[in-house]
Amino acid sequence: MEGKMKTAVMTGLRKIAFEERDIPVPRADEVLVKIEYVGVCGSDLHFYEAGHIGNCKVEFPFVLGHEAAGTVVEAGADVKHLKKGDHVALEPGKTCGTCGFCRTGRYNLCSQVEFFATPPYDGVLQEYAAHKAELCFKLPDHVDTLEGAMIEPLAVGFHAARQGEAGPGQTAVIMGAGCIGLVTLMALKAYGVSEVYVVDVLDRRLQKARELGASEVINGKETDAVKRIMELTGQRGCDLAFEAAGTDVTARQAIDVVKKGATIVLVGYSSSGEMTLPMSQVLDKELRLQSVFRYRHIYPMAIQAVADKKADVKKIVTNLYGFDDVQRGLDECLDHKEDIVKAAIRIS
Repeated sequence: MEGKMKTAVMTGLRKIAFEERDIPVPRADEVLVKIEYVGVCGSDLHFYEAGHIGNCKVEFPFVLGHEAAGTVVEAGADVKHLKKGDHVALEPGKTCGTCGFCRTGRYNLCSQVEFFATPPYDGVLQEYAAHKAELCFKLPDHVDTLEGAMIEPLAVGFHAARQGEAGPGQTAVIMGAGCIGLVTLMALKAYGVSEVYVVDVLDRRLQKARELGASEVINGKETDAVKRIMELTGQRGCDLAFEAAGTDVTARQAIDVVKKGATIVLVGYSSSGEMTLPMSQVLDKELRLQSVFRYRHIYPMAIQAVADKKADVKKIVTNLYGFDDVQRGLDECLDHKEDIVKAAIRIS
């Protein structure tokens, strides 16, 4: 398929311009996807506002966006499992396949990964993208491409739940009810965790957590979250805690509210990249600290959860913007965090 496509290009901090670029030509093992929806991730907003995340720095021009889904319009010669017209969710990281991490199945830790919208690799805020067919997952007929774009963050939630070895009969707390906290909630519910408490300081997010089945929501600005969770658990504490806010305060609270021998899963990135934690308490409780870096082998499970109505990812999308309104959407995500839980861009 020849021709030009419209691409949203970051030309400076908080500056987006549109360029015409060539529609990519898929290789033999790739498909060409007409992009329909792209979710706005916290990492996109960090790059848009600050130009970097830690030592990972943007060089302009740069294309944001890695949570994507769309329709296959062309398949490479070697592609057998996908055809024109299939709706697909794109897993955004292409790994080397040969390093020790890839060969033992932990491909999310591959140091050679080419991940959409992670410098120096452009993202997919554009009309078309060519991507490896094995990283394009066909969506069931009753799962639309907006849901498909939400599979990427949902995969993070499922990986977090798996890292915590979540299961029936457990009690869990999630610190932070942004997008990742909410998809973690959905994953825990899908795994059958009995009680899930959610803590945040923004009522809009807590309302979403309640809609998604949280056992109780707690506004940490109005209520002593540690005291309340201990009351809810009969002073026993929780089996699991998921830190999804990326702050010292919430990480300390997670340590306070779990029982001895519990697991804490660190999901949120702190703005400084560092935390100061009471490690003596971690030792005294013999806590197990786990962490999350993206996900691995999760997309089929996440898609099935959406297809089976076990994860209603559309409920987290509070704001939808047209492609021409990309800059307004990104600006509003930064300037109105108290109102916007999750935004997505409709490309076509």
